[in-house]
Amino acid sequence: MGSPEPAYRANAGGALEVDRTFYARLTEADRVRVDAFEIPIRSGRAWTVPRGHLCRLLTVDGPQVGDLNVWNAADPRERLWAARTRQLQRAHVSTFDRLWSTLPFLRPLLTITVDTLARYGSDADGGRVHDLLGTRCDPYVNRMLTGEDADHHCHSNLVRAVLPHGLTEFDVHDVLNVFQCTGLNDEDRYFMKASPARPGDFLEFFAEVDLLCALSTCPGGDLSVPLWGPDARDPIDVCHPIGVEVYRPEPGALAGWTPPGRAAYGGMHGLRAAEGSER
Repeated sequence: MGSPEPAYRANAGGALEVDRTFYARLTEADRVRVDAFEIPIRSGRAWTVPRGHLCRLLTVDGPQVGDLNVWNAADPRERLWAARTRQLQRAHVSTFDRLWSTLPFLRPLLTITVDTLARYGSDADGGRVHDLLGTRCDPYVNRMLTGEDADHHCHSNLVRAVLPHGLTEFDVHDVLNVFQCTGLNDEDRYFMKASPARPGDFLEFFAEVDLLCALSTCPGGDLSVPLWGPDARDPIDVCHPIGVEVYRPEPGALAGWTPPGRAAYGGMHGLRAAEGSER
């Protein structure tokens, strides 16, 4: 008996179809690197990616989980909508999947163009890589579980990273867990496994709109050491930096591409405009 069909399916030629030929061609086109830096262990950084550019996140010298937030750089009220992306794409994303934005915008913020960890697939426990199932570790849950304060969880790293860009803790949102291997166990509970990334593995994406990105190098490192529970210990020995590179493709590579517009819904949620007023 086959598995059930996904709930969210578009009509032929609809918004969920991706021009794979375009994005595959884009990865082979000439490009110029316009930015590059490393995010040290247990820290965070925010940066911009202009629309029409490529951004690469890579494991520099060993496996390391990163927690990624994404906003529209021109209007940070538009940001990654992890839950809807799980429904429109899947719970673990890879090449040609997109990260979708919140209402009322609802458009792809970025499209994944290369994922060297696609080779991992699904393991014997059902674990997969690059998940939208869970969210960032945070000091509030840590205090609840351990009774101790810790200031360098991913939530806190992201908070510090976005402050120079005029954002606050309230703007930090559910993440894409880059290089993280996760799944649901037989009790339907979230589990994390050691990252299978190797030095030089990378996830690359194309910015569909002007982006502000922020990434935390998780204090759990590659997650091979339990963070909570009776076997927990400081995993600093399995922490590594993550590299970030931004590229501008040669102009001809973008032929035929146009930035996605906002959602086309034109209604008013069942509300009526006052008589004589403009809609």
